[in-house]
Parts: sequence; C-alpha cells; structure tokens
Amino acid sequence: MFRDTILVFGGAGYVGSVLIPKLLEENYKVKVFDTFWYGNNFLPIYKNRANLELIKGDIRDINAVSRAMQGSNIVIHLACISNDPSFDLDPKLGKAINLDSFLPLVRVAKISGVNHFIYASSSSVYGIKQEEKVTENLTLEPLTDYSRFKMICEDIVLQEQSTSFASTVLRPATVCGVSPRQRFDLSVNILTNHAFSLGKITVLGGLQTRPNLHIEDMARSYIEVIRNKDKVVGEIFNIGGENLSLDQIAEKVKQLFDNGVEIIHLKSDDLRSYRVDSDKIRDRIGFEPMFTVKHSIYDLKAALESGKFRDPLGNALYYNIKRMKELALA
Repeated sequence: MFRDTILVFGGAGYVGSVLIPKLLEENYKVKVFDTFWYGNNFLPIYKNRANLELIKGDIRDINAVSRAMQGSNIVIHLACISNDPSFDLDPKLGKAINLDSFLPLVRVAKISGVNHFIYASSSSVYGIKQEEKVTENLTLEPLTDYSRFKMICEDIVLQEQSTSFASTVLRPATVCGVSPRQRFDLSVNILTNHAFSLGKITVLGGLQTRPNLHIEDMARSYIEVIRNKDKVVGEIFNIGGENLSLDQIAEKVKQLFDNGVEIIHLKSDDLRSYRVDSDKIRDRIGFEPMFTVKHSIYDLKAALESGKFRDPLGNALYYNIKRMKELALA
C-alpha cells in the first residue's frame, strides 16, 4: 500500500529528477507531469516501479492538468521557465508558463481534492538587499519579470488557501551540484565546468553575494515539508545553505583543482546581491542543510572527470537557453 499520491509538475527537471527517486523510496505514489524537453533522466532505474506514473503534458493545457490532478493528495509545483536569462529569451512564453497558467492550475487543484500545495518560488524575489539576514519578513523587490511573477504566484496560492486546501511556499537559493538532468547554467556549476573544461574561470562581477544550496538538500526540504504539513500550512520559507560572493565561489572552485586554474573578471549588469537567512524552517521543522558548496564542487569535478557528462560545454541538454532554441521554443 502506497502513502499519499504526489503530483509533481516539472518533475523531470534539474531538481525534480533528484527529488522523484527520493519520493519513490519513501513509498509515495508519484505522478510526474512534464513536457520532458530535457528527457526522462531518472527512468533507467525507476521505469518499472509501480508507484511511478509519467504524464507528458504542458501546464498551459488545463484539461491535461485536470486529468492529472485526479486522485492526487499533494502537489509540488516546480514547473517554470527557469531563471532570468531563459525567461528573457521569450518573455511571452515565460509569462504564459510562469504566471498565466498558475491560477487556473491552483483552482483545479482545490476542486480536485488536493490537500497540500507546495510552490517553488525563488529567493530572487528579494532583489538587492544590504541586510546581513534576509528573512521572510522583509519586503520583496524583484528586479525582473521572472522574479516578479514568482512573487505574484506566492500571493495567489496563499490567497487560495482554505480549510481543506493547505499551501506552503518555498524560496530556494541557487541550487548547485550533480543531477540526472544536469544544468551547467547555474553559478557554482558554471564555474566548476569552466575550470575543468577550459582551465579558467570567468566571473561576471564578483562582489555580488548569492545564497547557494546543494541539490540534495533542496530535494530533502520538500520531503520534510510534506512530513510536517501541520507546521508549514500557509507559511513561506527560505531554503538556503551558504551565502557566498561569486569571488568566494570561484576561489573554492580553484582550490579543488590542482592545475593552476586562472580567474578572469568581467563587468556584469546583474546586480542582484543578497544573503538569505533560513532560520525559520530550521526552527519550525528542524530542517538544516547537510551539504556545502564545496561538496557540490567536489561532486561536479568527480562527475566531469569520470566522463559522466557528454560535451559539458556544448551539449544543449545542460543549458536551458540552448535547449529552448534547439526545440524552437523561443
């Protein structure tokens, strides 16, 4: 007998393909709703599991969403055009997926009997902050449409909450590390890939401070939020690990390579700088990260050296923008 049925929108993505195996091992029945633009990367091991259902669909298709929602107790919403550069490639597409589809999807979840809706927002909603501790109580100052739509969706899902429909919002830091659906367009992953593939690291700016989170901890946080539903209803939580400047990340990467990696600095128009405080989720449900940025760099380096990734600089499957262009999505 399986535990609750969890429907994961965007479950084949960078985070989802690490999370789904963990949910299966926890004996949940899992439904993955995804366009599969980047493949079904957890399938080789789990394709014959009785508690895994794959649904190819687009969250803009509300009829497909409604069919998938039937029998689901919990929804984890990961699906979006992820990060600012990918969003900017086609703002109309980004808005349709990241914002316009969201309220209809939430309302279908309510009438379908979903009792816990977990929304993946982003710590980018904070914009530029000088405070040493950026807590969930600070005002939001999103700098881009990507982060502004994340902020709006937070409000939507919390306003739609009822006695039978609980919601929780997570604001993750920038995720890093190895995944079955690998990405090399995120800061720690980019710098590690460049150190391995090029022997040099190009840092855009350098002084901007960003929160970082190991992908294993990101996946763990969803499981802990599900387990502790009664303590997280109607709440927003930062999920962060280490707050580091881009220069500090580059130095950590360089230290793990023994071949004299060079660090090059270029100017950047990306002024986002903030340090996330994650005490709230620690105090509420006891969740704390187990892994560091250094762990991510070590794992990435080992995977690159083993040949795990085919053409890590050029393969479009590792880069959202390249893959979107390849599929003529923008």
